[in-house]
Amino acid sequence: MKKAQVGNVVEFREGLQGIVEKVNENSVIVDLTYMDNYRDLELDQRTVINHKNYTIVRETTFQ
Repeated sequence: MKKAQVGNVVEFREGLQGIVEKVNENSVIVDLTYMDNYRDLELDQRTVINHKNYTIVRETTFQ
């Protein structure tokens, strides 16, 4: 399994998407305000996701 990097867009839990802000040993911290409908969903701004529970939607090209 490929781990996400800072700046990648990941998808998790039935279609939610966010931008990776920090990569930890077992998880990533994701900013959910990336989604257009973020306010309608009444979610917290950030969440923690285990590496096993997301897929990378878009990778960053900068290093």
